[in-house]
Amino acid sequence: MSGLRPQPSAPVPWAAVLRASVALAAPLAAGFALDRPAYGALVSMGALSGVIGDTADAYRMRILNIAVPQLFGALGVMLGTLVYGTGWAAVVALTLVGLVSGMMSTIGAVASVSGLLLLLNAIVGAGLPLPEPWWVAPLLLTVGGLFVLALTLLAWPLRRALPERVAVANTYLAVADLLAAAGGPGYEEQRQAVTQSLNTSYDLILARRARYHGRNSAMVRLLAQLNVVIPLVEAAPAVHVRRLTLPDEIPAAVRELAVAVEESRTGRPELVLPAPDSPATRAVDGALRHAAVVVHKADPDPYNVDDRLGRPAALGVRVRRTARDVLFSGASWRYGLRLALCIGLAQALTSLIPVPRSYWVALTVTFVLKPDFGSVFSRAVLRSVGTAAGLVIAAPVLAAVPIGWWDVPVMVVLAALIPALTAKGYAFQTAAITPVILLLSDLLNHQGFDLVWPRFLDSLIGCAIVLVAGYLLWPESWHVRIGHRLADAVTDIADYVTCAFEPAGSTGSTDQGGPGGSRGGTGGGSGGPGDRAERLRARRRIYRDLSVVRSEFQRALTEPPPVGTRAAAWWPLVVAVERIVDAATAARVRVNHGASPPPQEEVAGIRRQLLELADGIRSSEVLVEVRAELPGDERGVLAPLRQEVAAARAIASPQP
Repeated sequence: MSGLRPQPSAPVPWAAVLRASVALAAPLAAGFALDRPAYGALVSMGALSGVIGDTADAYRMRILNIAVPQLFGALGVMLGTLVYGTGWAAVVALTLVGLVSGMMSTIGAVASVSGLLLLLNAIVGAGLPLPEPWWVAPLLLTVGGLFVLALTLLAWPLRRALPERVAVANTYLAVADLLAAAGGPGYEEQRQAVTQSLNTSYDLILARRARYHGRNSAMVRLLAQLNVVIPLVEAAPAVHVRRLTLPDEIPAAVRELAVAVEESRTGRPELVLPAPDSPATRAVDGALRHAAVVVHKADPDPYNVDDRLGRPAALGVRVRRTARDVLFSGASWRYGLRLALCIGLAQALTSLIPVPRSYWVALTVTFVLKPDFGSVFSRAVLRSVGTAAGLVIAAPVLAAVPIGWWDVPVMVVLAALIPALTAKGYAFQTAAITPVILLLSDLLNHQGFDLVWPRFLDSLIGCAIVLVAGYLLWPESWHVRIGHRLADAVTDIADYVTCAFEPAGSTGSTDQGGPGGSRGGTGGGSGGPGDRAERLRARRRIYRDLSVVRSEFQRALTEPPPVGTRAAAWWPLVVAVERIVDAATAARVRVNHGASPPPQEEVAGIRRQLLELADGIRSSEVLVEVRAELPGDERGVLAPLRQEVAAARAIASPQP
């Protein structure tokens, strides 16, 4: 299994290694010094949650990733403490908490981790005798998480550059690689890298600007620099579909812009570029020269920066929208009920059958079944393997090291393994976390080596519950879910084609609900600002959809047969749909730079074929080959797009 092989390119995060060692060992030392080892263990448990959740680059995102989940973790342990020793009342309470935790997973990354800590700490509070009074455990766990946050923020003043600025510079570098690969075999891989880099940059900048809109000049400038890279990204497909190779001076100039972004240079740009000789190369030349001006401009007009690509709405609006989406989403309820069922079964089983350290069963269920963390089947297998490896590490420690000051240097070493091995894969992370949790549990239970075998047995029981009640009983687990998501992306592409090639001044009728795109002139215009913004939003939405499809594809490949085999059969169509987006973007760019606009009958024919393709994808998991007739001018701007649509419709699945 690929998950058992360490990721070869993952570097060791030495700063995180040092931070984890201090964050988990220092509370233990303080606990022993104050003769309160249990208190020290609880603070270290809170620190462990903070170490695991510290995954962002930007400091403001790291504050959210660490601080917000700690509040939900404190609430969870409080609820668990209230139902400790109540028997079936605890079963009902934890089942309801599992429902809420699963539904929270569909909101976003921070909410997902918050839901995870809510459930994990509720299970710990309901399964362990924690110090009295009731508020002590929540307070100590929160202190541990805040300690990690404080250690994280110590390096903030020493940070050489804003993470947002580094992200934008990396986007320029990715675009340079994309332009260098245009016309060659490595283009598809580089386009994926650009999509991921754009997503990261926009997420970082827009999250920060949600608080500082209109006031923070640095963020205004970065957003302007990021926005002007979009025309370069749009021009790349126009070059690639014509199999043109750009001169080396063009990628080199984009790399110089990346350096200028990272170093925040200002002044007059000096570009020495070859003369363009086609609509596609004119698009690249014009986009590059405009980007150079904006990158070197010290103070861009904050009212001239197009925020309509996705600036977050007001906090109250987002809260209401999120609550509505969660409460009325079928996927949200399915995830929540799935997790609640398994937690309820785990708690009921351990209430009926005497299982040593029974709370480990529900903990295992939680770690494995979190639905937004990839394949349930592969995680169950990797969890079992990682737990076994972690027990091999923990057994000699628990057997040979007595409770006391020797636990501090041992924790220094064990805690360092968590960030070091997390980058290598889930099984390696499990192997690193297991001995840390066992050592902290021993400080609360004083069972020593006797914890090892029950821990492994509970993990196997938890994995078995997940595989049966959380995997086999849910058809969506063993069916390929790529089709419906890919069909949604194809429908969006059909709307984008209509929006991009509507005549000037037409309000059109698209599913996007906005104005259609107007025909541009040779100077690079593209209709009114609303039209262009609508097209940019639509195209970014499509690429995000396709990024989700690729993630789902990678998840499905890790499933056992026949799911993994069926998922592999979708790959040619995924690539074909991505090529359709590139061809549509290239056609729009050529029209912007002097090519004749296509007739509306041709646009309508392409849209009809795309909608038929989307309907066919939704109706069956087995694709059926269709020979599409798409008449049109073979020398027109839409000729490459017609070819890509016909190729996509001609792809058939090898599955019987």
